[in-house]
Amino acid sequence: MCAIVCDRLGDPSVLKIEERPIPQPGLADVLVKVGAASVNFPDVLMLSAGYQHKPELPFIPGMEGAGTIAAVGTGVKGWQAGDKVIFGVRPGAMAEYACVTPAGSLMRLPEGWSFAEGSAFRVGATTAFHSLIHRAQLKRGEILLVHGASGGVGMAAVQLGKHLGARVIATGGDDARLAVVKANGADEVVNYRTADFVAVVKELTGGKGVDVVYDPVGGEVLEKSVRTAAYGARLLVVGFTSGGPSKLMSNHLLIKGLSILGVRAGETIRRHSPELGRDYTEELPRLAGLGVMRPHISHRFPMERAADAFRALIDRKVVGKAVIEMPA
Repeated sequence: MCAIVCDRLGDPSVLKIEERPIPQPGLADVLVKVGAASVNFPDVLMLSAGYQHKPELPFIPGMEGAGTIAAVGTGVKGWQAGDKVIFGVRPGAMAEYACVTPAGSLMRLPEGWSFAEGSAFRVGATTAFHSLIHRAQLKRGEILLVHGASGGVGMAAVQLGKHLGARVIATGGDDARLAVVKANGADEVVNYRTADFVAVVKELTGGKGVDVVYDPVGGEVLEKSVRTAAYGARLLVVGFTSGGPSKLMSNHLLIKGLSILGVRAGETIRRHSPELGRDYTEELPRLAGLGVMRPHISHRFPMERAADAFRALIDRKVVGKAVIEMPA
């Protein structure tokens, strides 16, 4: 098979296409013929060892994909060759074939979805679900502020928040991209490059502030978000695509009675609360079937342009997700 390979650390230029043996499924594995794999910010960080999970070199990037099951291990129940699926791996999705353990990492591709859409669903959907339902326990009628809303995890939070009955305020740095976010469920959008999002949010909420902040950006954005929070609000620390962590003033947290909630969806179900994994295998497919968190894909690339796919994400050109499509 052909695979996209990172054999040394660096920027996306280190990626190359190599021939590799097709992996053989073990007793509890399935082999998936990959139709598409999506690019996530952790994939970019892994190229330079900037992510908490550091795969051993050389490795095949890609945390999520979609395709058709080609073979199943003798111990696998409920799946068979020919099933169209969405899958997660750590990493290894950016190849013509991927070996996957079904438990907690496999779901059926919803009817009418392309492989590209399926490949762009899992990371954003699990992050949004864990954040808004498991951690923040978002309630109908509450106000949700989503930063980085034009990215994959941000847009999934907008869609899920709207489905849960929240009023959704979304921020981003480009009016055209924010128009897509609004079309995907945001009640109001704020361009933080042309307006002070703190002042706008306070005006939109009549001075009350928001009940939940969903922040994959970090840095100054999270620090300023404290000023948008209502008393007793929950601040979700999803990531730091701005490049660094935040410094929060403890007196502000005390006076407003705020809760700071870290979000690590995969780590939580793997090591700490595996019982929550049932929600991902049961509830996420149901929501996908309803069209909730259906990915928006702005960029599609063939395998030979994998570096361009990574650069599109780095350069903030992507709205929703960028995907790499494998040969048919």
